Amino acid sequence: MFTTNVRRIVKTGFTNFWRNGIVSISSVLMMTVTLSVIIALLLSSVLFSLTLDRIKNEIDINVYATTIATPEEVLKLKQDLEFLPEVDSIEYISREQALANFKDRHRNDEQTLQALDELDENPLGAVLNIKAKEISQYAGIAKFLESKTALVDAEVSVIEKVNYYQNKIIIDRLNKIINAINKFGVALAMILIIVSILITFNTIRLAIFISREEIKIMRLVGANNSYIRGPFIFEGIMYGVISAIISVILFYPLLFWLNPFIENIFLVDLLSYYFSHILMFFSVSFVAGVLFGIISSVLAVRKYLKI
Repeated sequence: MFTTNVRRIVKTGFTNFWRNGIVSISSVLMMTVTLSVIIALLLSSVLFSLTLDRIKNEIDINVYATTIATPEEVLKLKQDLEFLPEVDSIEYISREQALANFKDRHRNDEQTLQALDELDENPLGAVLNIKAKEISQYAGIAKFLESKTALVDAEVSVIEKVNYYQNKIIIDRLNKIINAINKFGVALAMILIIVSILITFNTIRLAIFISREEIKIMRLVGANNSYIRGPFIFEGIMYGVISAIISVILFYPLLFWLNPFIENIFLVDLLSYYFSHILMFFSVSFVAGVLFGIISSVLAVRKYLKI
């Protein structure tokens, strides 16, 4: 008996779906747009997280020693820094290596190289490249370095410049941009969710109106409440399932077209990530679509199908 009722509910739900035609298609399209925005939000969150992690991995504190600081003094500073629990690694670059690296970076700039050759001595000091274990720990290291700028022999300072604050500005600005984009995306998704539920709500209401004579007959023959309500709720679920499938499929050509631009700008292969996690994206779309369909259909049934 239960199986028979379920079969009839499903069959009637399909009938209602095709009977409503254009209205059903509009509901599916609107819900597809909503689910697509949700997928886009997930992808953008992944993209920005991966980009931020990559940038954070490239961020370090560069301590530039004065040109008159001896290697022993710089190495002593390196040894002091290594005792800090926040420090993950420190790379020491001698004055000679710093000059060689500078020349290599400016190998196509003849004027700069000629100016260097005219100098009697190396104008660059040694460098310490410091990486922290966590991005939040750079501030503590920077404060320690500020305390180490005391004069070595009452006349000369070992540290000439620390570039922490320039890097901090970059990270803070990037975080603000990402947060702003995420907030805008969430607000847009909420608006589309409300619109999708309202459209599906009205579609189910129309289906109830079209089937009003059939509902009267079912009541007369003693059909129970779940049997009468079931097809309309199943119809709402159908909207969500179909929309989830369409939205997941649509992202393939979209990402295929956008991925070269994304790789050039963010250095992230988002297309490969999408396919490797496609079950996750489909699951999120499926659950969200079914949930929206159930909510809108239940609301419509409770309001317009008085049983």
